[in-house]
Amino acid sequence: MNKVILLALMCLVISCGTSKKSSPFPKEDELYSTRKYIGDFLDYRHTGPEVVGGKDLIWIKTTIYSTFGRISAYGKTCEFAIGDKIYLKSTSASPGNYGYWEYQIENDYLVTYKVSEFKFENNVFKRSRSF
Repeated sequence: MNKVILLALMCLVISCGTSKKSSPFPKEDELYSTRKYIGDFLDYRHTGPEVVGGKDLIWIKTTIYSTFGRISAYGKTCEFAIGDKIYLKSTSASPGNYGYWEYQIENDYLVTYKVSEFKFENNVFKRSRSF
């Protein structure tokens, strides 16, 4: 009789114990990466508001995007240092028929700029909502 009670008590303790199983599903913040590495900062150029869209733009050159015109952000000067790792980060979705993501470009030291929709392709400034 004591053995049966001891066995039942052991089963109860084992079944009520916590386990450290990992979930087969990723957590919400692990579903996608919020930052994309886009290279080490090399240089920038400034375009005045009279040239494109009435806004000051900086054109950023990195080790991955090695020509000016691919990455533009709003601003007059760029405080990134040569060699800083540069990341593209999605910040929010704006209203629209399909919703547009807004992006910012940042380094590891909390310097951020809002990415503009302007690109320079085939000697023409174009508006593009995708990166």
